[in-house]
Amino acid sequence: MATLIVPIVTGVVQAVKVGFTVTKNFLPLIAMVLGVALGFVAYPFSDIDTAARLWAGGIAGLASVGLFELGNSRKGETKEGK
Repeated sequence: MATLIVPIVTGVVQAVKVGFTVTKNFLPLIAMVLGVALGFVAYPFSDIDTAARLWAGGIAGLASVGLFELGNSRKGETKEGK
């Protein structure tokens, strides 16, 4: 379930960054809250209990921040290109 929530949270957090002035320190918190909210709202689509959906949402939120930072930190250089 977390795998399905990660790209959605990544997109929503990016939209929040573009639409609002947000300190970068708060982005992981925003992503985790969005992930938990999406996990909670996903009850019609899964038969997983509420606690597991909330955990999956929180993990998905934090994973989306890591995924974005991983792609953002690359400068297009390889080890040999330094």
